[in-house]
Amino acid sequence: MHTKVKVTTIYHCSLERAFKTPMLCDVSKVHTGYGVMPKVTHCTEDEHWGQPGYSKKVFVAKSLSQKGGWGSMDKVIERIENKYWKIEVSEFQAWMLGFSKFIGEWQTTEIESNKILVEYTYTLHSDVALLYPLNWLFAKTFWKVYMKRVLENIRQMAYNHEPYLYE
Repeated sequence: MHTKVKVTTIYHCSLERAFKTPMLCDVSKVHTGYGVMPKVTHCTEDEHWGQPGYSKKVFVAKSLSQKGGWGSMDKVIERIENKYWKIEVSEFQAWMLGFSKFIGEWQTTEIESNKILVEYTYTLHSDVALLYPLNWLFAKTFWKVYMKRVLENIRQMAYNHEPYLYE
């Protein structure tokens, strides 16, 4: 089963900032933890992060759902400069309610100078039919709230001109 969740907002910054900040800045400032979602602490094997086909290992703090340490693998599937990112989050190191992978999409559209429409979408893939109702409920409630928190973290980073760690 695939469950899609989409949130949108307007950022008042440059198109480049709105596009690059979520993927090329420090991910530990993007995914700061919330409820059962652990805080990201750092990444490794990320020398080519930001380029299609390349991945990075994501490490997380200890939480209710994670023992801490290596949490998952992120991979860039597609990058269209100043328009669109598509990434895959997989190889979960803890049980994730039967989810096998998440596909994240980040789309930026310049409405006018320093007014950018951001469309943030996640498709959560689950493989255990018995858990489909729980998967849907998790995606439409908790995950949607979490995505809104991520949008706000990225907004603050973009407005504060957070340095890029990758190109």
